[in-house]
Amino acid sequence: MPPESLIALWVTLLLVGFGILALTDEFRRRRIGSDVSQDQLFRCVRCASVYTDDAEVERSRCPHCGKTNEAVRF
Repeated sequence: MPPESLIALWVTLLLVGFGILALTDEFRRRRIGSDVSQDQLFRCVRCASVYTDDAEVERSRCPHCGKTNEAVRF
């Protein structure tokens, strides 16, 4: 087999490998991204517990101590 054919075969296999990696990465991102919830994050000022609640809620009671807290703003 001539060296040009071996180089072309090697480059083709390398490009196919990169294509497969790109596709699996894209599918993994789509699967992970669809599981993201729209809940708000809360941190209790009394017991420092971190918890989530519905997106529509502005204030939420801590499930551990019962203190009402505001959502964490990033």
